[in-house]
Amino acid sequence: MYTKFILFSISTLLAIAVLQHFWPQALWLLLIILPLISLGLYDLLQTRHSLKRNYPLFGHGRWIMEWLRPFIRQYFIESDTDGTPVNRMFRSIVYQRAKGQRETVPFGTRVDTYRTGYEWIGHSLSAIDSDEMNMDMRIRVGGPDCTQPYDASIFNISAMSFGALSKNAILALNGGARKGNFYHNTGEGGISPYHLEAGGDLVWQIGTNYFGCRDENGDFSSEAFREKATLPNVKMIEIKISQGAKPGHGGILPADKNTPEIAAIRGVQPGTLINSPPSHSAFGTPIELLDFIRQLRELSGGKPIGFKLSIGRKSEFVAICKAMVEKGFTPDFITIDGGEGGTGATPLEFANSIGMPLRESVAFVDSCLTGFGIRDQIRLIASGKIFSGFHLVKNIALGADICNSGRGMMMALGCVQSLVCNNNHCPTGVATQNPLLYRGLVVSDKRERVARYHRRTVHATAEIIAAAGLCHTSELTRTHIYRRVSQETIRRYDEIFQYIKNGSLLTENPPESWRLCLEEATSSSFRPKHCLTEMEMQPDEIKDGSTINKPDIEEIS
Repeated sequence: MYTKFILFSISTLLAIAVLQHFWPQALWLLLIILPLISLGLYDLLQTRHSLKRNYPLFGHGRWIMEWLRPFIRQYFIESDTDGTPVNRMFRSIVYQRAKGQRETVPFGTRVDTYRTGYEWIGHSLSAIDSDEMNMDMRIRVGGPDCTQPYDASIFNISAMSFGALSKNAILALNGGARKGNFYHNTGEGGISPYHLEAGGDLVWQIGTNYFGCRDENGDFSSEAFREKATLPNVKMIEIKISQGAKPGHGGILPADKNTPEIAAIRGVQPGTLINSPPSHSAFGTPIELLDFIRQLRELSGGKPIGFKLSIGRKSEFVAICKAMVEKGFTPDFITIDGGEGGTGATPLEFANSIGMPLRESVAFVDSCLTGFGIRDQIRLIASGKIFSGFHLVKNIALGADICNSGRGMMMALGCVQSLVCNNNHCPTGVATQNPLLYRGLVVSDKRERVARYHRRTVHATAEIIAAAGLCHTSELTRTHIYRRVSQETIRRYDEIFQYIKNGSLLTENPPESWRLCLEEATSSSFRPKHCLTEMEMQPDEIKDGSTINKPDIEEIS
C-alpha cells in the first residue's frame, strides 16, 4: 500500500503542475495536498504503528472510525433500551423532566415484560389519589445520640467533587438543591466556595485523603474539621470508606483537572495526579471506626454522622455490626453504593468486576442491621444507577430509606454521555476544568433543571406508591415488588431477598445462611479472623480409584 501512496503523491503533484499552466489557481490545491503528503511520509517512516506504516495516510481512517463509533452507535444504532452505561430510555426521561417537557410514552411499553429479570410493583384495588398525598416526602436522619437531626428528601444529589465537576456544575447542582429543598453531597474533594455560594444543604463527604480537614502530613485534623463541620450549610457528614465505581481503590484526580484553585481547596500540589489511599489512617478496625464517628459527632456539634461503603466480603460488614452492638453506639446513617456506581475515572476491572450490585447490597445491609437489632437507629441511603421513580421504589422496598443519584443529576445539567469525563474535554461543561467548555453551562438555567428533575421524579414516585395503596415510601416492603426469575417463575422480593427476624443474629442459633459470616467476623478487625468454606461430605475420585473424604468445614488460616 505504501507503493501506491508514493505513486499517488507523485501523480497528484504532477497533475497540479500541469493544471496550473491552464488554471493558475490550481496551485492553491497544494495547501491541502502538501500537508497530506507530509503526513503520509511521516507515517511511512515512523515505527510505532504498523498499520500507518503499511498504509500511510489511509491508515488514519481506522482512528477516525474509532472516534466516530460511539457517537454513531448512540445516535443512530442503539435502541431505547440497550444503550450503556445509561440507556436512551432513562436518559430521555431525565432530560424530559429536567426541561419540563412531556414525559408520557405512546403505544405502550418498549420493555420486554417476558424477559428474565423484568420487575414491577403490584398495584392495589384501593389505590390512593396522588393529589391528596404530601409530595414532599421526607425522612428524619439522626439516631439517639444526634442532637441536630436532619429531615432529608427521599431523592438527593450523590457524591461528586469539585474537581471532578466544574465550578458551574457545582453551582447549578447546589442551587437546584436549595430550590428543591434536598441535599447535595460534596464528594470527597471537600467543601469549595461553590458549594456554599448558593446556600443549598450539604452532606460533607470525608475520604481517605481528608481533603478540607487534613494537616500538613495528610492526616485528619480535628481543628480543620470542626471549622467546616459547624457551617450552617453542612447538615450531615459522611465518611467514605469505599465507593461502588472502584471499591478498594482510592479516588483519582487527573493532573489536568488539578488546578491551583482545586489544589488549594484540597491542600495538595497543583498539576499533579492525586491518588487517594484505599483506606483510612484515622481508624483501622470496626471499633476504631465507631470511635471516629463519635469524635466527629462531638466536633460537629451533634450533627448526623454516617459512612459510605460498597459491600465486598459480607463478614466485614457483619464485623462493623458486631462493633456497634459491643459499643452500644451506631452511626446515624449508612450509604450503600452499588457496584454499578459511576465515576469520572476508574480502572476497567474495578468498574466491571468488583463490588456487590446495589439491590443485593441494600437487602443484605437491611437484613444484617435487623438481625443485630439496630435497624431502627440507622437510616439507609442507596446510590447506584437511580434515575426514575421506580428505581427509588425498588431500592426503598428492599430496605433503603433515601436514594441518591449522581449520573441522573449530571444529565439534568445537560450531560450527553459522551464518555470523556476522565480527560477534561467534557463538551457540555459538566466534568471539566476548562473555562472555555464550562462557560457553556449556564448556572441560572441548569439549577432550574436540576430542581425540576428532582421534583418531577419525586412526584412520579408518589404516584407509583399511591397506585399501590400507600401514602409514604416508608410503607414500602419487599412484598410489593415482583421479578420474573425465569420464563415459568415469578417471585416477590421477599421470596428472593428473605427477611430475617429482628435480633436473630444475636441468638445462639442464628439463621444457617448467616452462620459462616458470623464466625468469620470480629469487631477488632475488618479482616475476617478465618476464611471459612462450607463443603459437603462427598468422596473425591482419585486417578488410582481410591477416595478421600471432604471435611464439613475447611479452615484456612
